[in-house]
Amino acid sequence: MSGNAWQDDRGNKDRSITRTDGMGTSQPVKGTGPARKVAGDSAFLIGEGMTGGYGRGADILHDCTIAVDPGEIAVIVGPNGAGKSTAMKAVFGMLNIHTGSVRLDGEDITGLSPQDRVRKGMGFVPQTSNIFTSMTVEENLEMGAFIRHDDFRDTMEQVYDLFPILREKRRQYAGELSGGQRQQVAVGRALMTKPKVLMLDEPTAGVSPIVMDELFDRIIEVARTGIPILMVEQNARQALAIADKGYVLVQGRNAYTGTGKDLLADPEVRKSFLGG
Repeated sequence: MSGNAWQDDRGNKDRSITRTDGMGTSQPVKGTGPARKVAGDSAFLIGEGMTGGYGRGADILHDCTIAVDPGEIAVIVGPNGAGKSTAMKAVFGMLNIHTGSVRLDGEDITGLSPQDRVRKGMGFVPQTSNIFTSMTVEENLEMGAFIRHDDFRDTMEQVYDLFPILREKRRQYAGELSGGQRQQVAVGRALMTKPKVLMLDEPTAGVSPIVMDELFDRIIEVARTGIPILMVEQNARQALAIADKGYVLVQGRNAYTGTGKDLLADPEVRKSFLGG
């Protein structure tokens, strides 16, 4: 038991919104320390030893490793310019890595395009430009099912159950929604693919504290279905409070890794990254 009420009752209770094939075995994170790598070959999703950047520019990531297993929430935090979103984009194939690899469910996907990674089971929600503002909420969700050839109506109902406000506003243009509601649409559209793993880049950026708490509650509910969640988050203290794994990056390198609970209790992490 972690002592965290959100974490203690999390479990793989309902996998129906995710792909149940090929799930790995969760490996707990142990300890915290500078540049300690907490993932191994058994991790369900792992970006291992990643070094790279954008185009022909200087490297932003330096031997960076992040990973997540089924039913876990892994959070990437750090100061501005630490390479948090870059690490997420590297895992999703949006930039070239010169060294290192990305593996999903034991398969090396380092050379695949983002589109092919979606077909392999990766759901990615970028921080901005993550909805179609001129489409209705329901049309946005339908767009999320573009890779599917089965009946996706049950998945849409599950998304509406997860985000009840979207059911109420299903006929409304997404561009008319509040910031928090737009984020729900973006997450819901990613879930329409029935992903094996969900990746969220700054999901609470620009929303109020109340909306942030609501989004975190929904993220926890998704994790309870068994789907791994890898998240970059600016609200580090709140994010680590719900995290099974935490990665603190500094200048594109692993500075501290551990459970969310351990990182919150680490005096160096608190002093340097959490405001004391």
